[in-house]
Amino acid sequence: MWDVDSGRELRTLKGHSDVVCGVAMSGDGQLAISASWDKTLRLWDIEGGRQMRLLKGHSAWINGVAMSGNGRIAISASWDKTLKVWDTDSGRELRTLEGHSDCVNGVAITRDGRLAVSASADKTLKVWDVELGRELRTLEGHSHGVLGAALKGNEPLAISTSYDKTLKLWDVETGVMLATFTCDGAAHSCTFINDRKLIAGDALGRVHFLELEKPKVKS
Repeated sequence: MWDVDSGRELRTLKGHSDVVCGVAMSGDGQLAISASWDKTLRLWDIEGGRQMRLLKGHSAWINGVAMSGNGRIAISASWDKTLKVWDTDSGRELRTLEGHSDCVNGVAITRDGRLAVSASADKTLKVWDVELGRELRTLEGHSHGVLGAALKGNEPLAISTSYDKTLKLWDVETGVMLATFTCDGAAHSCTFINDRKLIAGDALGRVHFLELEKPKVKS
């Protein structure tokens, strides 16, 4: 954990026995959840630096995790081709989401926890109703495995990263691809900074800052 103002390391959270591939935090900054190749997730009390719960259920490496704004729902993405939805209060697995034909590399969830988008090595993204555990649609357009995804708050707008060296912007309600951005290397991670700006990192060590155009108002 780091103090972003000073760049100072605050503490180290220990517990996993293999590579930690992802971490997510609740909106109030009180809880964090980590995902590891040791096939577990761990829920942490940020202020105390204490492990609160150990979540088990996946049969293979866990590649990523996302958490709702209130910290009550988490969703994990795994090499076992599934996603799992978790109740963080109890540590109980609520449901398993199946549909991808290859490993799931990443996942994003809306702030209200109702909608999720998963990114897979099968070259697709899938949009899910988290509460019902139902697949809503598949987003196709990448030519290689999809590595990650990010959602814009509670809005139906997502960005994806891929080995095909592109980022793609999606309307997740319609499944329409809105834009494509090209990188020099595989795009690995991305997030929205605000309503119009986003940031992404690629395999060449570069960080890309992108700005969405303002919608044109018809006169």
